[in-house]
Amino acid sequence: MKEPSLPISLSCQIERKCDPKEPFFTTLGGVGEGGGLHTTEAKCFMIESQRHSYHLVDPSPWPISGSLGALATTVGGVMYMHSFQGGATLLSLGLIFILYTMFVWWRDVLRESTLEGHHTKVVQLGLRYGFILFIVSEVMFLFAFFRASSHSSLAPTVEIGGIWPPKGIGVLDPWEIPFLNTLIPPSSGAAVTWAHHAILAGKEKRAVYALVATVSLALVFTGFQGMEYYQAPFTISDSIYGSTFYLATGFHGFHVIIGTLFSIICGIRQYLGHLTKEHHVGFEAAAWYWHFVDVVRLFPFVSIYWWGGI
Repeated sequence: MKEPSLPISLSCQIERKCDPKEPFFTTLGGVGEGGGLHTTEAKCFMIESQRHSYHLVDPSPWPISGSLGALATTVGGVMYMHSFQGGATLLSLGLIFILYTMFVWWRDVLRESTLEGHHTKVVQLGLRYGFILFIVSEVMFLFAFFRASSHSSLAPTVEIGGIWPPKGIGVLDPWEIPFLNTLIPPSSGAAVTWAHHAILAGKEKRAVYALVATVSLALVFTGFQGMEYYQAPFTISDSIYGSTFYLATGFHGFHVIIGTLFSIICGIRQYLGHLTKEHHVGFEAAAWYWHFVDVVRLFPFVSIYWWGGI
C-alpha cells in the first residue's frame, strides 16, 4: 500500500546529520551557537515521520488571548455606551488585544504554510471550504440590511408618512457618485483576476502590478464613499431610511476596507516570493472575498440608491 506524501518540512531524511549552515535548520531557529540545539549535544536532528496529510497544529495561546480580548471589548463597549468610568479604556485595550492576536495568529499561519510546509493539498482544501462558508455567512449578514431596506420601502408605515423615501428626506442622485462607485468594484475585480492569472503563469511582477491596481481602485472607492457620506443631506438617525442606508453601505464599505488590507498583504507576500502557482491559497481567499465585495455592491445600488431615489 502506497504511503501518503509527507509535508515539505518533513522531507529531510530521518537521522540526517545536522549542518548548522543549511537553510532548513536556519529556518527552524538555528543549530549550534544561538540556536535551540547544539551539535555537541546531539549529532543528529530527529524528525518524526508523519503518516497522514493533515496538519495537527501545535498548542497556541492565541485562541484564549482572542477570547479575552473579545470579552474586554464587549464589556468595555457596554460600559462606554452607558457612560461608566473606565469604559473607554477597557474598550480600547480590548480592541488592541484583538488586533494584536489577529496579527500574531496569522503570522503563525503564514510560517506554518510558507516556512514549515504544513499546508498539504488536503489542508488547502479544508481552508478553501472554510473560507467559502465564511463568505456565505457574510452574504447572510449583509442580506439582512438589504432586506430591511426593501421591506420598509415596499410597505412604508404611517410613521414615515406612508411614502418612500420618508417625508422630509432628501435622497442622493443615484447616477452621480453612487453609480461611479458601482463601476469601480467590478474594475478592481478584473484587476485581481489579472493577478490570479499572472500567478498561475509564474509572472511574479505582473501579479504585483495587478494587486497594486486592485488596491488603488479600492482606495478610490473608499474615498468616494467618504465624500458621499460627507455630502449626504441626512444622517443615520433620520428615520428608517437613514438607518438602513448607513448600515448597509457602511458595512459594505467596511468589507471593502478589509478586502483592501487583504490584498495589500497578498501583494507584499507576492513581492517576497511567498506565493507560487502551486500554492497560493491565501491569495485565492483574498480574490474570492474581493469578488464577493464586487457583487454585493450591486444590491445597495439597486435597493437603496436607485429604488430609494425613485
